[in-house]
Amino acid sequence: MALTYKIKNYETDVDDASKTLVGFTVTNESLGGAFLIDKKITTGSKTRDQIVAAAHAAAQTEVLAWVAFEANLGLTFDPDTGTVS
Repeated sequence: MALTYKIKNYETDVDDASKTLVGFTVTNESLGGAFLIDKKITTGSKTRDQIVAAAHAAAQTEVLAWVAFEANLGLTFDPDTGTVS
């Protein structure tokens, strides 16, 4: 499972200036497809790298659920054998 995370937005949250909104476009190179996700991270004295790393960590539950969903798309069900391939 090769995932690529491209930052699609990085900005101060308009509702809470103490947070940074970080958005990713996640691409699954193995299966194709893309997933868009945004996370709000408390900025504090964090560096850009720390903020992006925290947003990445916060997004993992949703990203892994998407990967699991994508893994089933395009498979073929054989009713004679009862298997999916």
